[in-house]
Amino acid sequence: MRTIADPQTVHRRTQAPPAPPCTLVVFGVTGDLAHRLLTPALYNLSRWNLLPDDFALIGVGRNEEGTTQALRDDLTAAARAHAAQKDDGFDEGAWQRLAGAVSYLVGDLEDDATYARLAERIEQGRGGRGAHGGVLFYLAVGAGLFGPVIRRLAAAGLAREEGDAWRRVIVEKPFGHDLASARALNRTILEVLDEAQVYRIDHFLGKETVQNIMAFRFGNGFFEPIWNRDHIDHVQITVAETVGVEKRGRFYEPTGALRDMVPNHLFQLLALTAMEPPTSFAADAVRGRKQDALAAVRPLSGEDVAENAVRAQYRAGMAGGRALPAYRGEPGVAPDSSTETYVAMRLTIDNWRWAGVPFFLRTGKALARRDTEIAIRFKQAPLALFRGTGVQHCQPNWLVLQIQPDEGISLQFGAKVPGPNIELAPVEMRFSYADYFNVKASTGYETLIYDAMIGDATLYQRADTIEAGWEVVQPILDAFAAEAVPLATYPAGSAGPAEADALLADQGCGWRPLA
Repeated sequence: MRTIADPQTVHRRTQAPPAPPCTLVVFGVTGDLAHRLLTPALYNLSRWNLLPDDFALIGVGRNEEGTTQALRDDLTAAARAHAAQKDDGFDEGAWQRLAGAVSYLVGDLEDDATYARLAERIEQGRGGRGAHGGVLFYLAVGAGLFGPVIRRLAAAGLAREEGDAWRRVIVEKPFGHDLASARALNRTILEVLDEAQVYRIDHFLGKETVQNIMAFRFGNGFFEPIWNRDHIDHVQITVAETVGVEKRGRFYEPTGALRDMVPNHLFQLLALTAMEPPTSFAADAVRGRKQDALAAVRPLSGEDVAENAVRAQYRAGMAGGRALPAYRGEPGVAPDSSTETYVAMRLTIDNWRWAGVPFFLRTGKALARRDTEIAIRFKQAPLALFRGTGVQHCQPNWLVLQIQPDEGISLQFGAKVPGPNIELAPVEMRFSYADYFNVKASTGYETLIYDAMIGDATLYQRADTIEAGWEVVQPILDAFAAEAVPLATYPAGSAGPAEADALLADQGCGWRPLA
């Protein structure tokens, strides 16, 4: 796993080398994902001189009126609109180096002829650019096309590797909509590709703070010794959004918060928090430890789901500074919808390190504040020392790994209040990536795309990890479908439903505040 730092960073260490010669083929190049996330990420890679000189980008789309120049114009507008580091100004030279490598191929993704033309285009290259080296296929398309596209790539000979002509496929989420479909998709993919060719992406894993979890735990001598059931009371993992479903009602209705966020984003954060130390940072060593952690999560049985999970849907209210209608009033949503926009759960991990330590997960839309964090609450220190001093209670220590929007790490502990009496108050030490390294948050896609180009799969998910996540989620999905868990509601702009507070009743505290 490599860490990519902006070359303008004050504390830059060593610059990573450019990726080897390759062609990037983007299926769905005219879609929102390609414009909003992939294009800015590629622009940043060009700015940081991490794209190879011998690079080509082939965008595949169905627009028969589309041309290479039209695509370049569209991607130029997307880069200017969505580049993560706008304050630095737009680097025209870096963009033109990338734009000059772009070409457009029109074709129906379910037509074999499209793949024959793609094979010819890759072989020809662009005036020699990208005509040799590897090919990275990016599936920025709907999940229903994953299998058909991969099968046709193989049938056209585009998945065959020879010498240094590697072939890799990046697959976006959602990776299945339940356990059975995830297993079926894995079978379809692995019938024609080796596991080493498949890069299942979760953009959370490209964020600096997420990558820093392992460095923080295993690179410092004072945290890992207390990272266990003897010292940790519980863990809270939060992914909160202020936006509603907006124009994605048709997608969200059959999906919901549980499918959309838990088997991927939240479980990846859980795995990095709970995993055992790997023997190295090699991809299989790290992913094997993450798999072990997820496999140790105890699935909830049917009767336990109602006591350990909460689902809810937002009502009308103010969130993110604007008025939101109720979820059932959003376009594309059924007026009697039972789809959850919020889910919270209490899970346990059956291994030596974490026995008896609950993990609380929550995610939702239209909440009070945008926030993604991992919060570790340590056990209360014994207060016998403070007998007769007036100190009756001392707040437990919190360690908070802030993933977004402000990437950083904070430690909350008690300190004596100045004065003649013994009185303790909570204080905080905070490390901010933006302040210390002089960098602004990126989408996370820069690192992930670069890693796929150099063949480093550390930050990507394996087939068994995908299935382990769904094995935990499936009983909860079944209970939700059977309405064994009542659908609560919460006003948009709030911290979520009151019913979720009951999950932490035994911990003597509540959720960390969002409001």
